[in-house]
Amino acid sequence: MMATRTVRLCRGAFAAPQRFKSAMPDAAPATETSDLPPGFRSSGHIEMKTAVPGPISVATIASIGKTNPIGSFLAVVDYEKSFGNYLVCADGNTMLDCVGQIGSLPLGYNHPALMAKMASPEGISASINRPTLGMLPPVGWDDRVMNGLMSVAPAGQTNVVTMGCGSTANENAYKAATITYMRNKRDGVAITDEEMQSAIKNELPGCPKLSIMSFHGAFHGRTLGCLATTHSKPDHKIDVPTFDWPIASFPAAKFPLADHVEENMAEVERCLAEVETLIAEYAASCPVAAVIIEPIQGEGGDNHALPEFFHGLRAITKEHGVAFIVDEVQTGGGPSGKIWAHEHWNLVDPPDIVVFAKKLQIAGYYHTDAFKPTMPYQIFNTWMGDPAKLLQTEVYVDMLEQDALLDNVTAAGDVLISGLQSIAQDFPEDVLNVRGVGTFCSITLSSPKLRDTLLAQCRSRGLLISGCGPASVRFRPCLYFNGDHAHEACSILGEAVGAAKAAL
Repeated sequence: MMATRTVRLCRGAFAAPQRFKSAMPDAAPATETSDLPPGFRSSGHIEMKTAVPGPISVATIASIGKTNPIGSFLAVVDYEKSFGNYLVCADGNTMLDCVGQIGSLPLGYNHPALMAKMASPEGISASINRPTLGMLPPVGWDDRVMNGLMSVAPAGQTNVVTMGCGSTANENAYKAATITYMRNKRDGVAITDEEMQSAIKNELPGCPKLSIMSFHGAFHGRTLGCLATTHSKPDHKIDVPTFDWPIASFPAAKFPLADHVEENMAEVERCLAEVETLIAEYAASCPVAAVIIEPIQGEGGDNHALPEFFHGLRAITKEHGVAFIVDEVQTGGGPSGKIWAHEHWNLVDPPDIVVFAKKLQIAGYYHTDAFKPTMPYQIFNTWMGDPAKLLQTEVYVDMLEQDALLDNVTAAGDVLISGLQSIAQDFPEDVLNVRGVGTFCSITLSSPKLRDTLLAQCRSRGLLISGCGPASVRFRPCLYFNGDHAHEACSILGEAVGAAKAAL
C-alpha cells in the first residue's frame, strides 16, 4: 500500500468559486475581431419557427433511417446558413449552439478565414488528393506540422503522430505504450524469431499479456481497445468482447470546493492508494503498461479532480515505469482557457503521451522521444490523418492569437459559471454541483428524468446543450462564445428549468 501523502488544495483554476450571486455579472466584452459577421461577436439571433425536430427534419430523418438506422439523430442542419455560435436547422430554426458538434467546433460555423483557406487552391488540392501520409506525404507536410500542431504542442512533447479520430489516436497511443514497455523490458536484446512468429497467431511471447489502466466514468472511444478503457455507459459496449484490464476509482470532486475540502482530499488519497494496489495486483499476470486519464471526465459526467490527484498519479506512473497518457480529446484546444487542460495542474514531469482530436480538427497524439517506434508500420494506417484538416488547424492556431480566444474563453467562462450558480440558487433542490473551468462547464440535475426534460425544454427555446453522465448537462461552445452569449444561454436555461419542473 502507498504511504500517506499530505495533500494541499491548490488555488487557481480549480479553486472554489465565489459564493452564489443573486444576479449574473455584466457580460464580458465581446472578442475583438476583424471583419467577423454577427453571431461570432453578438448574441440575440435565436429564432424558433417549429418544434425541434421540425417537420422537415422528421421527414428527412425517417428517410435517412431507411438505410442508416443509427437512431440518434436530433435534427437535420442547414450548415450553409449556420453562422458563428448559431446553428440553423432544416426547418429554419436558429439556435444558440453550446454543444459545438460534441465540442469539436473551435471557430464556430462558417468562419471567414476557414472558408477562404478551404476555397484556396491549396485547400482544394488537400481536399481531393488525400494521401497515405505514412508513405507519401505532400510537399510542405513538415512545415505544416510544425506551424500547426507543434506550435501548440504540450510542454515536454517532442513528437506527434496524426490519426483520423480520437478513438484511433487512443488505440495507437496504447500500442506506442505497450511497444515501449516491451522494448524497455528487453533492455537492448533483439526481438526473437519466436516472438515474431507467435505474434501472427495472437500468442505468447510475441503478443504479451499487458494491460492499460483506466478509471470508472472514463470515455476513451468506441473501438475495441478503447472500449476496454471506457466505463461511462453500458450501451457503449454491451455484447462486445473486451479485455480484463484494471479499472480504478476517479476522485470526482464535490463543489463548491471550499465546502468539501477534507472530503475531496480524502477521496484523492483513497483513489491514489487504489491505483498502486491495482498495479501491484496485475504485475504478475497482466502488467500495467500505461495509465490513461481525462483531465475532466466528459462523457462520464464532467467529473473534475483536484490537481493533487494528477500530481500523485504522475508520481506513481513514474515510480513503476508505467506510461502516463492524458486523453485531451475533449478538453484540448482551448475550452478550459488554456490550450491543454492539464496545464492547470502545473506538473513537474510532463505526461508521456497526450492525445488530441475534436477542436484541433485533426486527431493524433503527442509523445516524448522515449515512445518513438523502432520499426516501420508499427504505428500506421492508410491515411494517418487528413492534410485538409491540418489546414484548418493552422487557421485555428492563427485565430487563437489574432482574436485572443483563450482570454475570451476565460472571460466568458466567468460569466457562464456565475450564471449557472444563480440558477442553482434559484433551484437549490434541482440544480446541483455547478462546476467548470473556462467554458467547459456543467451542472447536475436532481434526476435523469429532470435532466432529459430540461434538454428538450432548452431545445424548444433555441438553446442546444447536451447531457453527460447519469444526470448532468454540459456546455461545449466554440471559442468565440462570449459573455453576451453566456447571458443568453443562462437566461434560457433558467426558464427551462422551471418549465421542466412543471412538466414532470
